[in-house]
Amino acid sequence: MNTPLQNNVVSLSGKVLGEPVFSHEVYGEKFYEVTLAVKRLSESEDFLPISVSEHLLSDKFHDGALVSVSGQFRSYNKTVEDKSKLMLTVFVRDVGEFNDSVNPNTLELTGYVCKPPIYRTTPFNREICDVLLAVNRQYNKSDYIPCIVWGRNARFAGGLPVGEHVNVQGRVQSRNYQKKLPDDTVVTRTAYEVSVSKITVVGDDAVTPTTNLA
Repeated sequence: MNTPLQNNVVSLSGKVLGEPVFSHEVYGEKFYEVTLAVKRLSESEDFLPISVSEHLLSDKFHDGALVSVSGQFRSYNKTVEDKSKLMLTVFVRDVGEFNDSVNPNTLELTGYVCKPPIYRTTPFNREICDVLLAVNRQYNKSDYIPCIVWGRNARFAGGLPVGEHVNVQGRVQSRNYQKKLPDDTVVTRTAYEVSVSKITVVGDDAVTPTTNLA
């Protein structure tokens, strides 16, 4: 059975954009946010938010620096425009030297399907399925991670029942979308999600997910 640390593993290598900005403090420990530009195989980039403790912050985290980090893809609630919004960030546990010889963006999650999957096809008949996973974390918390599954995997994921225990492998991606506001103005926003390359059902010997959002 996986431990909470093994349930959620992310490794990223990329370029720091801007300088770290103070985010919050927990039990006297300060955390900072910074954006990491991570290249795809297509040479386009994902622009991903990462959260770094002051204890890991160093001269590696300056604008334009190349860095490799590992940690967990986490969620938390934030009030935006008087509404609670699910926010996502890569929580950094370790910082290493930049290594361009390895895959710059890998992720593996083990969690539970917590909403009915949404299967659909695009106008070009590409199959897609949206899956929301609850991934157990330490201290009786869970992260709620949106995943997007493609092709035959999407058909498989579309049939998964709520509560199914699954393992997914893939990468973290950023995606811009348009949102129309009540005053009819249109703004561009960024969503973060897991692009799934592999999804499998695992044994049912693990603890069921907790209900707190964090």
